[in-house]
Amino acid sequence: MTACIPPRLTRSGRSTRTTHDTPPLQRPHSPPGGSRFPRAERFRIAGTDVSASIAVFLIALPLSLGIALATDAPLQAGLVAAAVGGLVAGRLGGSPLQVSGPAAGLTVVTAELIHTFGWRTTCAITVLAGLGQLGLSALRVARSALAVSPAIVHGMLAGIGTTIALAQLHVVLGGTPQSSALANVRGLPAQLADPHLAALAVSALTIALLLLWPRIPGRTGQMVRKVPAALAAVAAATFLAVVAGMTVPRVDLPSWSSHALPGLPEGPVLGIAAGVLTITLVTSVQSLLSAVAVDKLVAARKEPKVHVPRSDLDRELAGQGAANIVSGALGGLPVAGVAVRSVANVSAGAVSRRSTMLHGLWVVLASLFLVPVLDLIPLPALAALVMVVGIQMVSITHIRSVTRHREAAVYAVTVTGVVLIGILEGVALGIVMATVLAMHRLSKTRIFVEERDNTHHVRVRGQLTFLAVPRLSRALHQIPQGAYVTVELDGSFMDHAAFETLQDWQMTHRARGGQVEITGRSGGRIGESDGSAHACCRPWTPWRNHHCGEHPSAEQPEPATGRLASGLSSFQRNTAPLVRDELARLAREGQRPSQLFLTCSDSRLVTSMITASGPGDLFTVRNVGNLVPLPGDEAGDDSVAAAIEYAVDVLQVQSITVCGHSGCGAMHALLNTAPSLPPTPLRRWLRHGLPSVDRMKSKHRTWARLSGRLPADAVEQLCLTNVVQQLEHLKAHESVARRLAEGSLELHGMYFDVGEAQAYLLSGSDGIDEVFERVTPASREEAAA
Repeated sequence: MTACIPPRLTRSGRSTRTTHDTPPLQRPHSPPGGSRFPRAERFRIAGTDVSASIAVFLIALPLSLGIALATDAPLQAGLVAAAVGGLVAGRLGGSPLQVSGPAAGLTVVTAELIHTFGWRTTCAITVLAGLGQLGLSALRVARSALAVSPAIVHGMLAGIGTTIALAQLHVVLGGTPQSSALANVRGLPAQLADPHLAALAVSALTIALLLLWPRIPGRTGQMVRKVPAALAAVAAATFLAVVAGMTVPRVDLPSWSSHALPGLPEGPVLGIAAGVLTITLVTSVQSLLSAVAVDKLVAARKEPKVHVPRSDLDRELAGQGAANIVSGALGGLPVAGVAVRSVANVSAGAVSRRSTMLHGLWVVLASLFLVPVLDLIPLPALAALVMVVGIQMVSITHIRSVTRHREAAVYAVTVTGVVLIGILEGVALGIVMATVLAMHRLSKTRIFVEERDNTHHVRVRGQLTFLAVPRLSRALHQIPQGAYVTVELDGSFMDHAAFETLQDWQMTHRARGGQVEITGRSGGRIGESDGSAHACCRPWTPWRNHHCGEHPSAEQPEPATGRLASGLSSFQRNTAPLVRDELARLAREGQRPSQLFLTCSDSRLVTSMITASGPGDLFTVRNVGNLVPLPGDEAGDDSVAAAIEYAVDVLQVQSITVCGHSGCGAMHALLNTAPSLPPTPLRRWLRHGLPSVDRMKSKHRTWARLSGRLPADAVEQLCLTNVVQQLEHLKAHESVARRLAEGSLELHGMYFDVGEAQAYLLSGSDGIDEVFERVTPASREEAAA
C-alpha cells in the first residue's frame, strides 16, 4: 500500500506482473524512496543508467572478443552473444541489474563442443539449451539449483578458470592451445623454450596494465580508473602493436553477410544431449548465483537510494533461456549472467534494467560501425585478458571459505575432476564427495559412559542416526540393571532408528527397576514417551503452553508465577544462546527498526511469528482494538501519539503497519455496547473506534472484502473497516503527514485471521472499495530468498 493508501488493493502475493522495474506495491521492508515513474514518464532513461551502460559496454567489448577467441568460435559470435545478453536477457530476465553475455565459465564447454561437433551444431545445441532453461523455469526449480554446495560451485569455476588459463597461456606466448588441460601442460615446456617475442610483449603489457591499473595511487588514479582496466589494457596493447609495426595475429571480423548461422544438429545423439545438458546446467547455475550476488550488492550500496526489486529467479532463468535461443539462432555463443559486468553495472549506479539493455545496444552499434578499429586489436592481448580472468576465477577467498567450513576435500575433488575429465564429470564427483563427507559427519558421533555420584552418565556428542546405533546400543548395554541413568543428547537431529533403539532400551531398563532421565546439552529434561497417544515433545505435538515431562491436571493448574519462571528458564536455556550476539550488537548500536507495527493487545496475535521478524526489526505498539486516536482527541492519553512521533521522527522508520485481526473483542464491544452505559476506562478508550463504525454503516461505501469474498459477519466487517479508518487517522498526525509528503514513509494495512493462520494485505485504487488480498507462501520477492 502506498503512502496515499488508495482504497482498492492489488494482490500482495507472487505476481507474474514483473515486467516493470518498480513493483506496484512495495512490501513493508522495502527501502524508501522507490523509483515510481508515472505512466507518462515510464520510458524515461535515468542518467545513471546511461553512464553505467557505457561502463559495462567498455568492459564487455574486449571480453566478448577474448572469450570467442578462447573457444575457437567466430569472433563475431562473442559480439552477438553480448548484444543478445543485453537486449533479450536484460529485458526479459528477473534480475534487473544483472548483465548477461558470453561467460568465461562456458569457455571450456563451448570449445569442446565446437571441436567435437563444429560451429553450426554448437549453435543448435545453444538453442536447445535455451529451450531446456525455459522448461526448468516453467517447473519453477530455480531456487533448487542454489541447493548445490558452494564448494562444488566454486570448485567448478576454479577448474574452468585453470583450464582457460592453461590454454590461453599458449596464445600469450605466440603458440596454439591444445585440446585438453593435460596436453597444454605437457606442451608448455616447448612453448616456453621458443616464445614469439612480439606476442609476448603485447601480452605482457596487457597483463601489467590489468594488474596495475586499479592500483594507480592519488588523484591520477581516481581519474584514470574511470576507464575500465580491460579497455585500457587492450587499447594500450593495440597502440603498441600498431605503432611498433609488430607482426602479430589480429582480430579479423568478416562481413556480417557471411556470418555462420546454426544448422541441424549432426553427430551422436547422446553426445549432443550431453552437450545440451552441460550448457543448460552451467549457464543456469552461473546465472542464478550471479543474480543472488547482485541482490546482495544492490542491498549493500548506499547510493543511489532507489528501490530495485529483488531477483525473480524463475523469471531470470526464463530470460536466460530466451537469450540462448536467440543467440544460438543468430550464430552467437551461449549466454549467461556474468559477475564481472554485473558488479560494474551496480557499482556504476545503475537503477533499472535499461542500463543492461543500453549496453547491448552499444555492442550492436560497435559491431556495425567500429569494425575497422576492432580489426586492429592483437589476438595475444585478448588471450592475456581472458587468461587473467581465468586465473581470477581461482579465488583465494573461496578457498579460505571452503577450508574454514571443512569442505576443502569437496573443492579439491571438483577442481581436479573438471580439469582432468570434464565439467559434468567434475561436478558429479564433487557431489559424490560432498555426500560422503556429509555421511561421515553424521556418523561421527561420540558416545561416552561414566559413573559419578551413583549415577551413570551417557553423553552423546553429535547427531544420532542409524550409523551410530551400534555404538549407542553397546554403550547402553554396559549399564547395570536397576541403575539411575542420565542420557545427555548434544545434537539437533535423531532419526527413527536411533529413537527406537533409545526408547526400547529405556522401557526395558525401567521394567527392571532402573530410572532414566534424558536431557539436552544444558541439562533440561526432554519429554519421554510412555507409549500413550499424548506423548510430549514429539514433532506432531500441538503448540501450546505445555512443558515437557510436566502434566498439570485440570484440577490443579500450574501457578502463574511457576509458569513465568518456567518460561524464563526455557528462554535462558534454549533461546538466549542463539540471540545473545545479536542482542549485544543492538545494545551497542541502538535500535534501528524498519517499521512501526501497530496492532491489538490480543494474546493470540504474536507479531514476531506472523511477520517472521526478530530483535530490532519492529517498533511495536499494542492497544485494545489497534486504535490510533486523532490528534487533539487523546483526552489525557498521549501514549499512541508519542510512540508514532518517536518512531517517525527519531527512529526514522520507513513504514507503518496497522494490523487488525479476526474475533477482536474491542470491535465486538463497539457493536454491542449500549450508549447509555456509564463510562469506564475501556469504553472511553473505545470511543476512538466510533469513526470506524460510522464508516462501516455509511451508505456511500461498500463493504470491505477478503480476497474477493464478503466478510462472514458484522464483527469481521468492522475489523476490516477499522484498519482502513485507523490509517486515515495516522495521516492526520503532523509527523506522519510530513514524511508522507516527502515520499519517505509508507502506510500499510494488514488483517490476520487467527483461526486460519492467514495474513491479508490492503491496497486500493478508487477511494470506495477496500480489498484485503491473501498472502501466500509463493508471494512475489519472497524475503526468504
